[in-house]
Amino acid sequence: MRALLPDSSSFVERDGVRVAFDVYGSAGSPTVVLLPTWAIAEALHWKAQIPVLARRFRVITIDGRGTGRSDRPTDPAAYTQEQHADDVIAVMDATETERAAIAGVSVGGVLACLLAAHHGDRVTGAVLIAPALWSIGEPDPARSQYSFTDELAAEAGWATYNQHAWRHDLAGFAAFFWGQIFTEPHSTKQIEDGIGWTMSTDAETLIATQFAPEPVFDNEALTLQLLGGIRCPVLVIHGDEDAISPMARSEKAAQAMRADLLVLHGSGHCPQARDPIRVNQAMLQFIDRVTPSPDRVAVRSNWTRARKRSPRVLYLSSPIGLGHARRDLAIARSLVGMRPDVTVEWLAQAPVTTFLAAANEFVHPASRHLASESAHLQSESHEHDLNAFQAIRRMDEILVANFSIFQDVVESGDYDIVVGDEAWDVDHFWHENPELKRSAYVWMTDFVGWLPAPGTGPHELAITADYNAEMIEHVERFRRMRDRSIFIGDPEDIVPFDFGPGLPSIGEWTSNHYEFSGYVSGFEPTEHHAARQQLGYPNAPVVVVTVGGSGVGRALLEKIIAAFPAMRREITDLQLLVVAGPRIDPASLPNHDGIEIVGYVDNLPLHLAACDAAIVQGGLTTTMELVASQRPFLYFPLGQHFEQQLHVRHRLDRYGAGHAMDFRTSTPESIASALARQLATPTRYRSLATDGAERAARSIIELI
Repeated sequence: MRALLPDSSSFVERDGVRVAFDVYGSAGSPTVVLLPTWAIAEALHWKAQIPVLARRFRVITIDGRGTGRSDRPTDPAAYTQEQHADDVIAVMDATETERAAIAGVSVGGVLACLLAAHHGDRVTGAVLIAPALWSIGEPDPARSQYSFTDELAAEAGWATYNQHAWRHDLAGFAAFFWGQIFTEPHSTKQIEDGIGWTMSTDAETLIATQFAPEPVFDNEALTLQLLGGIRCPVLVIHGDEDAISPMARSEKAAQAMRADLLVLHGSGHCPQARDPIRVNQAMLQFIDRVTPSPDRVAVRSNWTRARKRSPRVLYLSSPIGLGHARRDLAIARSLVGMRPDVTVEWLAQAPVTTFLAAANEFVHPASRHLASESAHLQSESHEHDLNAFQAIRRMDEILVANFSIFQDVVESGDYDIVVGDEAWDVDHFWHENPELKRSAYVWMTDFVGWLPAPGTGPHELAITADYNAEMIEHVERFRRMRDRSIFIGDPEDIVPFDFGPGLPSIGEWTSNHYEFSGYVSGFEPTEHHAARQQLGYPNAPVVVVTVGGSGVGRALLEKIIAAFPAMRREITDLQLLVVAGPRIDPASLPNHDGIEIVGYVDNLPLHLAACDAAIVQGGLTTTMELVASQRPFLYFPLGQHFEQQLHVRHRLDRYGAGHAMDFRTSTPESIASALARQLATPTRYRSLATDGAERAARSIIELI
């Protein structure tokens, strides 16, 4: 799912070639045009910039000729920089954009130079990121030793930059080339994106781009002459580990243009994708400087002397399931109970915001700008299947956008502590950009370690291990970043696995780096009979079916409803209470006599205490609520969901709780039989501690 969808999408047509573009925002706002690059990449190579820039500017992106939704002409002359520049001007005309700041990456940086030089009246400023000004300086010897046109015996390394190799194995070239683009360690996701973009075009199109005539940019003297004629402000950004276009080119180009130069030490050829936070900051500062402002509005700001400030906590609660919100609220209230002078503010997303509003908590106004992580996970699910690890990997655009909002809030809020309950964006990007940390920081989670879900194979093992290795390197190198790491559980709840081949044991590493709060249920368990009386349950077996706060559980609800007749044959007078949650319309589900279907239930733990049994997904919160209430239950872990299949299941096995079932192989009869056995078997779960919220709060308070 995208962090931000365009407000409009259209095409311009020139000489029979259609070029696609998207517009984020409305006419009248200062505009930024994010330029296309070489045809191996779609406009989404800007995906980490679009939602951030669009909060302050109107943003236009263009699918260049040969990629995305644009046409793929076969004539090499259609791919000159002049043709691309004319496309950009046509898009600006079509969108009534008189002037704009522009930005280009690699070949797009070359295009930005041409636009700034030949259309200076339309350009307020230009950002060039690793501009591939190939004629400047000496050619790369590793790359130039191979012919592009001859058929080569070897097809590895730079020898794959060859027209015959592209026709024979475009995917092999893409894997090599994007590996050269991203020289930074732990760039598996960015490389994967690049390969996907390359494979969305075709070899003949890419070959045509290589024969496009470029009389200016093929000549160093003419290139430098063109650069010297640019009069608008220019910012050049270049990584000193760029393996595609050496930084010396940008140093010489910046000197010719009298441009500012930002050197990113340790970065490769596409830092806008691999180091988006630093690049976004630089772009925003530059564009603010060169973009004419509309009528300025006076801004009132406040500042309080430090010793006059009351302690303030910014609390981030994961929106992936309402269980996080319930436990976080319990911790926050324990914290305020211990320190009444503390103010807690929440930065959260729906449905967490609904829960917090009902609890009369203060939700920061910036919350409304956050892109929905739970909606993204729902979009990634298929029937009762969700590869949670891959879904979070594919949430990268959303995480960048939401982190940028968070950072704005932190920089204007004077918070003493940030508490992040599985706030993946904050934890990752503060470790990547440690200079941005402005307060004490508490990281909380109920699992440690990305793991390949059963059946996903060696590729996923390698990728999860790479993510774990990056996390370990972050934590070991920047120990000051997490002032507290709190595991919501006990040491025995940690899975008995390693982080990956050659990496430490998860249990040993976590014990050395985390405090353990014990489980935080977020509610006081009610005795079974008292709960039934309070809710007015009938004198008949009542089974609660619930799938949490996301929309991922529709398939399970439908399966259990379809199994209800078989259940009735096993269990006379059985009643089902089906809780659809806030994201599934109860009216959209099938129904039978004996079934009550409801939407969001704010006192779900009380229903779980009152029921005779429950049928749930494999999420930790709901299953542990059932453990706390000592109720029997069936649970169906989502397919390919590493947390539910491995982490949660390990914890439930330790408590001797629940009966796990496979969604795909379960039949109405097997579900009915398993439910009957659960109802007939007394529960003897390991007891669950009830002081987890207080233990976590005491640890946090030590930092105030």
